Order: sequence, then structure tokens, then C-alpha cells
Amino acid sequence: MPLSTQLEAGEEQYVLIASLDNARNLSNILKAIQFKDHATFLSTSNGIKVTVEDSKCLQANAFIQAEIFQEFSIQEDSVMFRVNLAVLLDCLTIFGGSAVPGVTTALKMCYNGYGYPLTLFLEEGGVVTVCKINTQEPEETLDFDFCSTNVINKVILQSDSLREAFSELDMTSEVLQITMSPDKPHFRLSTFGNSGSAHCDYPKDSDMMEVFQCTQTQTNRYKMSLLKPSTKALSLSCKVSIRTDNRGFLSLQYMVRNDDGQICFIEYFCCPDEEVGEQEQ
Repeated sequence: MPLSTQLEAGEEQYVLIASLDNARNLSNILKAIQFKDHATFLSTSNGIKVTVEDSKCLQANAFIQAEIFQEFSIQEDSVMFRVNLAVLLDCLTIFGGSAVPGVTTALKMCYNGYGYPLTLFLEEGGVVTVCKINTQEPEETLDFDFCSTNVINKVILQSDSLREAFSELDMTSEVLQITMSPDKPHFRLSTFGNSGSAHCDYPKDSDMMEVFQCTQTQTNRYKMSLLKPSTKALSLSCKVSIRTDNRGFLSLQYMVRNDDGQICFIEYFCCPDEEVGEQEQ
């Protein structure tokens, strides 16, 4: 890769090196969690986890496995830093992020360790640009304590069907109500907007339903303002896993296939807005 010549001197000093032949594979994933200015990067030998949070109510995580990178080298057990996500995305798309067939921007991302900037080497058509982005002290990320053993209900849907549902529901509603049940309506999305109530039902034997594991009836409401950022991930994804735990916390896990056919995952955690009494079901 042309970028290798840029790093011959002093490459051993980097605690993290990650290279991609196509920077768009990273920028698309990061755009899907860009609802706040800053993101925390946690790198291990397994890859990179990027976390964005809002008001202790919403958390998004993008998981980029080490295998997706053409080169992935880490010198410590874990490397963690905080960076301005908007600035990073501006740098990743510095060549315009063109979707011209056969034209890609190669990326080499390097980090020297605590206190050093994140350095990006970007190359397209023989032109190399170097960007240095200041890093910050990583803040402790929220632990939503979302444990698989506490999951009450889980469904996996084809993303097309969920995109269709969001286009039919009334997005002027302040909340999205999700009902998951072993009995009918099985899986229901409801909104209560300016034009009245709207419902989308998915029977458990629907063609769009890939997995249906519901052990008890649960109805929870979530602030639409918190869920809207996740629609970016929905638009990229091919499948979505929807899980709720015994507290009503929501996990939306999106499976995203990048330009090279590789799989990444984006997960959103959202706390419930309010409990809905039996009389409202």
C-alpha cells in the first residue's frame, strides 16, 4: 500500500496502527453513531469499539473487528482515547468521499499513546494528506448493565421491514411504544402523534421475522428524540436485533455489511421513558 512509505521512520513508536484500503468503510460506521460531538475509542486485540453517549439515557457503540482492517497492530492490552467525531469524519472524507467506482481513499490511522494526537494518513490517486487530531482524556463510559441473562424478549427482523414501519408511524409522537409478547400482537410498534395513534404489528411467523423469543408480555415507551439517532444505523443495516431486559432497557443491534462485504455491528442502548400500566395495553 502506498502509505507504507510514509511510516518507515519511527513506526515502532505507535501503540496503535490500523489500516484500511477504503476509508469509507470506517466513515460510514462512524456517521451512524454521530449524534454527539465526541466519541471514546477503545482498542484491543479484537478491534476497535467506538462509543457515543447522551445524557446517561442513550449509548451507541460501533464494533469494528480487527479482521476488517488490512493491518491492525496494538502494542498494549488496551488503548483508549476521546476524540472529536465531527473533526475525524471531516478528515476521513477530505477527498470528498466519492462513490466513484474503483476510486477509494486509503487510510492509515496511528496513535502514539496518551497525550498524543491521532494521526491519519489518507491517500487517493497518489496524493497523501496527513491529519493530526487532538485527543482528550477518555471519560468513563456508562455501564447500562445490559446482561444477556436478564433479557426477557428478543426479536430479529430484516431491516427493510423496520424502515417501512418507521415511514408509516407518526414521528410527531414524543414516544415510541414497543410491545413484545408471546401472544398476539407478538411485536407491536405504536406512536401517539398529532394525527392520533398508529400501530405496526409483526406476527411471530411473519416473513420479516427471523427470530422470535418472547417469554412474557412487556410494554415500554422510549423517547423518540433518543431513538431517532439510531435510524442512521438502521438505514445502513441488513438485520436488526431488538431486545428488552427485565428493567425495560432497550438494545437495538444493527448488522451492517460494508462495501467489501464484511460485517460490523452497531448497538444502541436506550433507557425506558415510563412504565405503561396494564390498562393502557
